[in-house]
Amino acid sequence: MSDETPRFTVEEVSDAPTPPRARVDLSAAPAVEESAADKLERKKDYLDGFLAQQPTGLDPNGPGGTLYEAVIAALREIYDPEIPVNLYDLGLIYGVDITPEGAATITMTLTTPHCPVAESMPGEVEMRVSAVPGIREAEVTLVWDPPWDPAKMSDEARLELGML
Repeated sequence: MSDETPRFTVEEVSDAPTPPRARVDLSAAPAVEESAADKLERKKDYLDGFLAQQPTGLDPNGPGGTLYEAVIAALREIYDPEIPVNLYDLGLIYGVDITPEGAATITMTLTTPHCPVAESMPGEVEMRVSAVPGIREAEVTLVWDPPWDPAKMSDEARLELGML
């Protein structure tokens, strides 16, 4: 193997020239006068089109799907009686699972195990989710681990409570 000629050569240099920087020649570009209002309108058009796009190939029962989002909307209508924020934004909903047959399982917690609505809140969640068109039945699983803490709240909830 030592009889083979090397496939590459190494050249040592003490200094290398700096490559030229890229330059844009604006003299060749056509002059376009755009008012601030035109520029704003162009940005609005772009954002409207971007925000109107719907994801493709989504499972309707999974995150981003129509049935899943309808369940989340229903959960956002249920407010904690002691805190003026909905359960979803408070971070009390740990999971939403929907089977292809339309059975929903909601995993949730409460702010404390001694919460005064500990007996009634899971029933209300079950009732509201069951009322969503496309949901055949709903089951609520109340868990205490991991325990709820204020870090689980959404930015909207923190803003509503003056924590931002």
